[in-house]
Amino acid sequence: MVVNFSLLLMAGVLISAGVYLVLDRAMTKMMMGLLLLGNGVNLILLMAGGSPGSPPIKYRDSEIYGEQVADPLAQGMILTAIVISMALTGFILALAYRAYRYRTEDIIEDDTEDAAVAARPPVASAAPDHDASDDPTTGRLTDRGDSFGPKSFEAPVSED
Repeated sequence: MVVNFSLLLMAGVLISAGVYLVLDRAMTKMMMGLLLLGNGVNLILLMAGGSPGSPPIKYRDSEIYGEQVADPLAQGMILTAIVISMALTGFILALAYRAYRYRTEDIIEDDTEDAAVAARPPVASAAPDHDASDDPTTGRLTDRGDSFGPKSFEAPVSED
């Protein structure tokens, strides 16, 4: 198998630039590095797929390649990697837009839920994961069971 030197050189450049950018501390540069790494790996997969050939479909021979069939696994893996890198590119663009919005606008609105949590009394019974059967001072479970609601809720249903 003969490897195209220019593709091999380009894959090496893309992977080395990707590794350099991944090692940076900025989030957007790290994501761009991941994209470059992905493109370099796609080129390596393209070269690992072997020499070109006829389409990998039964009884579809081409005039140029004849009986020699191209490797469909490498082609499928590259196509899948392209789709994944497209989704990663959309994610990077969303992160870049979010960073732009929050670094240029200093006004952040008050969160009403945070204010409600801060205003809640500090006793353990006011916590949202406790019910009426817990001890109101310590918040520990008691042996009384669920003592909320009318007793008819706890009685078995009888058929009349």
